[in-house]
Amino acid sequence: MAYKQPALPYAENALEPHISAKTISFHYGKHHAAYVNNFNNLAAGTPLDDLSIEDAIAQTANDPQKVGVFNNAAQALNHTFYWNCLKPNGGGVPTGNLADKITADFGSFDKFRDELKNAAATQFGSGWAWLVLDNGTLKVVKTGNAQTPLTSGQVPILTIDVWEHAYYLDYQNRRPDYVASLIDNLINWDFAESNFNAAQ
Repeated sequence: MAYKQPALPYAENALEPHISAKTISFHYGKHHAAYVNNFNNLAAGTPLDDLSIEDAIAQTANDPQKVGVFNNAAQALNHTFYWNCLKPNGGGVPTGNLADKITADFGSFDKFRDELKNAAATQFGSGWAWLVLDNGTLKVVKTGNAQTPLTSGQVPILTIDVWEHAYYLDYQNRRPDYVASLIDNLINWDFAESNFNAAQ
């Protein structure tokens, strides 16, 4: 039961000028596609082949014998989630239940924004910054490489990819500029709100 790479929810040039079509072409068409293909090849003919990708991640997490399977499965799923966290003309301040919870748990949207920006900018090396729901509380966390909050019992609400391939063609070493541009202009708050409401 091979995992299929979902289609992008927008055209490759839809996130310009904040993320270029060239970046999306390489990021989605090369990097993400490679994770999907590698996972499917590694899972083929094993008991993992009959599992959902979420269950495959859960079964291979923290198993040194299956680190290759875990890395590719988690990266395939992390990227699928990331693409949905973005949309043209996104960003800004959310409304609704999630906005109320952000204010309650962080003190204000601006404090949350600063914490998310800092987590994304200071993740050492490759990885991800996340807004998660953890035992009923919203938290900002960061994970290295292919790690995912799913293996810690946290519910992902939104994420920012801070692997260099996510931004280097457009921003070179200016990761904070990429992060700020993404938060202010591309975050898909409707997707984040749906994740939050589903977790209630």
